[in-house]
Amino acid sequence: IETAGNLLNLTKNLLDAHRNKDGQYELFGIAFSQYAKADIDFVKNHPVNESSSIAFHAALGVAIPYGNSTMIPYEKRYFSGGANSVRGWSVRELGPGSYKGMDGQIDFINQTGNVKLDLSIEYRTYLFWKFYGAAFIDAGNIWNTRNYSQSGGQFKLKTFYKEIAVAYGLGLRLNFDYFILRFDGGMKAINPSEPTGRKHYPIICPKLGRDFTFHFAVGLPF
Repeated sequence: IETAGNLLNLTKNLLDAHRNKDGQYELFGIAFSQYAKADIDFVKNHPVNESSSIAFHAALGVAIPYGNSTMIPYEKRYFSGGANSVRGWSVRELGPGSYKGMDGQIDFINQTGNVKLDLSIEYRTYLFWKFYGAAFIDAGNIWNTRNYSQSGGQFKLKTFYKEIAVAYGLGLRLNFDYFILRFDGGMKAINPSEPTGRKHYPIICPKLGRDFTFHFAVGLPF
């Protein structure tokens, strides 16, 4: 759990300090942030036999701006996709909600949110020498609790489940004991940025050029 800006906001209130044109208090000429943020992360590794296991991962994060802020600072906002998230997408390529970047390009500023959901299940097995293999299914997305400039990016209780992205794939890991090199290939299965049809369910008609994403990372995803 993390909070910010409360003491500053209380002090400014007590001093009846001047507000800027947007109604915000400032510190050294800059409007300070005020928010509360909470994250829950759960991981369970269940052994199948001496050489294999099934790992489960669930993570939920919520960050709410209030008082002196209407938006979470960029460095504190959530993003989805990448080697440790929904691996059918590149880092910061997914979401928020059903939002789609201009001309299909990654939009680093707008593809962030203040609500995040990550779900994963991964089968891990020893192959030979230092090599391990994995098969995984990932699901999740990000959203915003307020209506910003991202079309389809606001969290709505009645529709958010329709905007959960799903990916599947295979991985190869080199385990050198003191560090692990990881190679994961993810394929899109359900793409929330496409409203209907085969592009919404690319698992029905997959295309490598459109739906495949390769990840290289150090360490396990969870």
